Amino acid sequence: MYWIWLFVAILLEVAATVFLKLSNGFSKLVPTLIMALLYGISFFPLAIALKKMDVSVAYAVWSAVGTALVTIMGMFLFHEKVSLVRVGGIALIILGVVALNLTERNTSSTSDQATAQLMKTKEAAR
Repeated sequence: MYWIWLFVAILLEVAATVFLKLSNGFSKLVPTLIMALLYGISFFPLAIALKKMDVSVAYAVWSAVGTALVTIMGMFLFHEKVSLVRVGGIALIILGVVALNLTERNTSSTSDQATAQLMKTKEAAR
């Protein structure tokens, strides 16, 4: 469930970044207000996700997936150049996020096992 909250936060942040572009350097009032609102709201689901997620993993996913989505949105909405380097960069970002998630799972299970072993040792000492 916390992953869903994180992805809601990411989508809000990406939408805010699109409106940042549309604000034309804060010279257009409506996109500027929408941008500020979306950035502000995006921290609420992020805060909920951080209740159960490591901040290092959540922030890495937040920034990496956000960067990839903003790059894709830029190519489609603002006709930014599509190149092999950009596509490769997005692929590397996705691979990095996958690697972090695998690391989190391995670290969490190792940490859980270590905690369980410590509890058993304490109980045996009593």
